Amino acid sequence: MTIAFSPQPSSMSFSLHGQGLKLDTRADIEPHLAGVDPTKIEEIHFGGNTLGVDASEALAEFLAKAVNLKIADFADIFTGRLITEIPLALTAICNSLIDKTSLVELDLSDNAFGGRSVDPIVPFLINNRTFQILKINNNGLGPAGGKVLANALLESAKISQSKGEKSNLRTVICGRNRLEDGSAPFWAEAFAAHGSLTEIRMPQNGIRMDGITALAYGLAKNPGLEYIDLQDNTFTFEGELTGVQAWTDALSSWPELKTLNLSDCVLSGDGEVPLLVSKLAEGSNPKLRTLQLQNNNLEAATFELFANNIATNLKSLMSLELQWNEQEEDDEFLEAVGLTMKARGGKLFVSDEDEEEEEKEAEEKEKEEEETKEEKEAVLAEAVQPAPVPTKKDDTDELAELLGKVEIK
Repeated sequence: MTIAFSPQPSSMSFSLHGQGLKLDTRADIEPHLAGVDPTKIEEIHFGGNTLGVDASEALAEFLAKAVNLKIADFADIFTGRLITEIPLALTAICNSLIDKTSLVELDLSDNAFGGRSVDPIVPFLINNRTFQILKINNNGLGPAGGKVLANALLESAKISQSKGEKSNLRTVICGRNRLEDGSAPFWAEAFAAHGSLTEIRMPQNGIRMDGITALAYGLAKNPGLEYIDLQDNTFTFEGELTGVQAWTDALSSWPELKTLNLSDCVLSGDGEVPLLVSKLAEGSNPKLRTLQLQNNNLEAATFELFANNIATNLKSLMSLELQWNEQEEDDEFLEAVGLTMKARGGKLFVSDEDEEEEEKEAEEKEKEEEETKEEKEAVLAEAVQPAPVPTKKDDTDELAELLGKVEIK
């Protein structure tokens, strides 16, 4: 068990993260909760353990007293549990969080809910309208489960609107869930109703052109968006560009956009410059710092477009990822883009080697920072170390000194 106090002595983080505990009963979990004051907890992290129904109910009673809770991290807490156990355990935990007006973030990622176990989350999503961050990544929701959660978020937005209140929802992370076209329009409607999002991540969901088009319309109602990740979903279908056109039109709706990840999204036919990329090159999003377009069949014409606009309409761009496209080894346009970005302290990625180099540099920087931190701590420890107190000589020490002065002639 880890109990870490923040710089303010009145708050702390309670963590059992990654301990691989199998907590079936109350008797299993209560020793870990004993001695912890729930009223002082601001963060709780339980990921990497597995909780049964009885243990979850005991945890829920603890959470009910956590009146200052801000972060509830329950990612990966049902490994090995039966499909009959998960709804009961999840109901206990989620219901204990409904009235938490202090709560900012809920993370339920990496739990194999499937569409059958999402209902216990619904009351929380509808009735807690103060939380800002929802992480539900890699849960196997499927279209049916995705629709249930999206409708719950929509209902929450409607209640806020009826009370004349603004939505507090800022971030939704819901990737690797097979949401597909079957649930995408419902997510789009929910996003539009909230209108408050700053970050949306929905990679690897098997969403195709119709669903992508719907999402563009829904997300366009969120002018504060700064981060969008739709990696590995499909924007076109058999030459049709409805999805790409919808997203091209939506770009100007996001003046604060800083990160856009559309890698592996089939943005155009072979050799064609995607409409969306042309719009970006015109400067549609002047604050854009990171653009990821890996594996989109981009060719020389697109690289030329970047080369012609990188210094004028893309002045804020610091990271451009173009790996696994159709580039030649010595492409003059990519070389020009790379030089311009390097001059401003940015980076162009066109190969795996570039990415590996960046990771190595980041690791070295992190190591240097850690070493600097350790050196500072050592200096500080030495500075505050009390000076040694001189000890009084005893009779034995004095006798030894006298004997040392004796000379034998």
